[in-house]
Amino acid sequence: MYDRILFPTDGSPGAKAAMNQTIDLASLCGATVHVLYVADSENEVSHMVMRDDDTGFSGMVKPDEIERESGMTETGSGRMDELEAAGTKLVAAAADVFADHDVETVTSVRRGNPYRAIIDYAEDADVDLVVMPTHGRRGIDRFLLGSVTEKVVRSADVPVLTVRLQEGSEDS
Repeated sequence: MYDRILFPTDGSPGAKAAMNQTIDLASLCGATVHVLYVADSENEVSHMVMRDDDTGFSGMVKPDEIERESGMTETGSGRMDELEAAGTKLVAAAADVFADHDVETVTSVRRGNPYRAIIDYAEDADVDLVVMPTHGRRGIDRFLLGSVTEKVVRSADVPVLTVRLQEGSEDS
């Protein structure tokens, strides 16, 4: 049914929930999972980086929090390099989790507008399905931040499975 599944991730708890669904689907279908991280070069609000820990899934923090903790004050391309480095660690950690479940992966880190990069990657890699988290933002947050998942759902030429983190789950 599915040979190539795209799993775009930002390392959030919602992404973990989507990863679990992706593992199940890929195992069932024998599919290869394409793990994608997009360093958002267009929106300062979403410039988040992974706090480094053993699993690579400890959560996202704003770069200014890293700067306060580390004394680093990189901006512009330095910040994008930092985001790409964090994304590289994130997709590698995700690939390790998939490997633990005998799921083959391809990893990629790209720069750009996240929803556009996801759509472009899906077309370039000829994926059959995209699995994404939905964060359940409402009201002004959704208006201001937009929804990458919503834009992908509306624009993708392939099916998009959205996975919502359940309220009260231990990952929230």
